[in-house]
Amino acid sequence: MIDPEQFLHALGLSDIAIERVVFEEGNVLKIDVTSVKAGCQCHRCGSWIEDFFALGEEISLRHLPMFGHQVFIVLRPKRYRCPHCEGRPTTTQPLDWDTPRSRMTKAFEQEVLLSLINSTAEDVSRKQGLGADAIEGILDRHVAEQVDWTGVAQLPILGIDEIALRQGHRDFVTIVSARLGDGQLTILAILADRTKATVEAFFKSIPKRLRRTVELVCADLHAGFLSAAKAVFGRRVAVCADRFHIAKLDRDGVESWRKKERRRLKRELPKTAYDALKNVHWILRKSDADLSADERRIRQRVFDLSPKLAQAHALSEALTALYEAPLTKGQGKRRLRA
Repeated sequence: MIDPEQFLHALGLSDIAIERVVFEEGNVLKIDVTSVKAGCQCHRCGSWIEDFFALGEEISLRHLPMFGHQVFIVLRPKRYRCPHCEGRPTTTQPLDWDTPRSRMTKAFEQEVLLSLINSTAEDVSRKQGLGADAIEGILDRHVAEQVDWTGVAQLPILGIDEIALRQGHRDFVTIVSARLGDGQLTILAILADRTKATVEAFFKSIPKRLRRTVELVCADLHAGFLSAAKAVFGRRVAVCADRFHIAKLDRDGVESWRKKERRRLKRELPKTAYDALKNVHWILRKSDADLSADERRIRQRVFDLSPKLAQAHALSEALTALYEAPLTKGQGKRRLRA
């Protein structure tokens, strides 16, 4: 039997008591909670008020997954009435872990933001079961947030990555992340665009005591990011392109061959034979260790029909192995040339 206090601790949410836990179909876990916090600040005058008025409408907030289930926190927030303001307006009690105007907890939003590092919005949308609008809303809520540097002791590694949710419908935003001294990965800021000026201004806003602790800036291949880092940190700090975007280039090469060969095979093969080559796009993305027996059979069939695709895939895997090997810079260059 799960101890309620331990379960509450595992959730990482404060000022609540658990009323009911329900496992539903579709790997969904719903947790009904109630606030144990008394009072809140009046939204109009700012006074602390404790005149309970009523419970608000039930809301369901997406939280971090548990036991392989999507978790939803179900709450009827408390409303308090102000005795000081004219008309005695009511205010909904906020909780530390609740994000205003969102259907997600702050912890879940941070999880989504971390997932966007070295990934694409499309991949995160699929993995988290979120629509593009939901991810766009998370980014909008975190754009231009003021960074609280007081709890940061050092910033040995900084990361810069651009994200675009809907190509042609939305400008790029920039995610600035950091690997802190204790190894923890955290989001520092979401910048409104990807221009060199914006990124450079953010780097200059970092307190000097923390700028002195930066050892490495890792960015995608956008030239403005690399230039901004060099302009602020100079030669003292190493600036490099991150592994994800390097790997993406050679994966794109494999994908180009796959599309070209798919069109050829669709013309040349009988429909039943072509239809048997299903999910090749995702199969080619997987490592050998993650392939099922059926997926191995499909991949080998495709390679037999397309030796050029097999060669492109083999070269891509060889490059991946090179980056994972413990090589010096010189050894790596020689392997690349080979």
